[in-house]
Amino acid sequence: MSRYEEMENFVRIVEAGSITEAAKQMRVAKSAVSRRLKELENRLGSQLITRSTRKHVLTDTGQALYRKAVSLLADWDEIEAIIGDTHLSLSGSLRITMPLSFGVRHMGPMILEFMKHHPDIEFDIDFTDRVVDLVSEGRDLAIRVGSLPDSSLIARKFADISVVACASPAYLEKMGMPKTPQDLTGYTELAYGYRGSSVRTYQAPDGSQGQIEIPPRLHATNGEFMRDAAVAGEGLLIVPRFIVYENLNNGSLVEILADYKWETLGAYAIYPPTRHLSARVRAFVDYLVEHCAGTPYWET
Repeated sequence: MSRYEEMENFVRIVEAGSITEAAKQMRVAKSAVSRRLKELENRLGSQLITRSTRKHVLTDTGQALYRKAVSLLADWDEIEAIIGDTHLSLSGSLRITMPLSFGVRHMGPMILEFMKHHPDIEFDIDFTDRVVDLVSEGRDLAIRVGSLPDSSLIARKFADISVVACASPAYLEKMGMPKTPQDLTGYTELAYGYRGSSVRTYQAPDGSQGQIEIPPRLHATNGEFMRDAAVAGEGLLIVPRFIVYENLNNGSLVEILADYKWETLGAYAIYPPTRHLSARVRAFVDYLVEHCAGTPYWET
């Protein structure tokens, strides 16, 4: 067992929160992770983690070692990145989490194309709409769609995403074509995503802000399901354009109130500031920015 592997094992335990979770992330036996930690503690002659049935707590020595180990591992990654850049070869594992709808439909083709150019990179992708804690779950990178709140995470936007209000021709024939958001009184919304309120904020063509309350008939977190419900005439849908752009093009859904802005979102590549950006992560993020430069196809 090399000292590098001991340090990496220790850091992963700390960031994962437990030996069990660290073993899952590294895809090794729990006993192997526990043994490596014990060997490190024996060699240093000091306990690093106080272990109990409920949680693991760093000792003072463990805290000092963790801070230094993160720095040392980052320095080593930087050396590997320099060597990798010199030889123009990227390898290793890239662990990513991304939203299900956007990930499968739009990120999928980009990932497959990137894999063709970098056959030595292994991808481990978690398609989920929940917000993943990158550090505790051992993910290198997250792809997220939305308006990002202030956080300790570093975000790089690689695509703009507009939000569109739409409904089926049959639903609009029944309810009437609205000219202003106030005309939506009596409509029912198909509420996509995690929303705690039925109030919608919009920006009028003159730049003024307004709000309208549209009672939801259906809540769901899957964009494809909500799109199909809208096509079936079940209500008004206000969603990111990438979910419905094909339906808007073929007429199965009709955009309404096109001069009003509901929200402007972005697609972001996100990583924690404490996690060194490896050459393979940096190359993948750069690829996304270059590939999505200009107006994304779902916006045209």
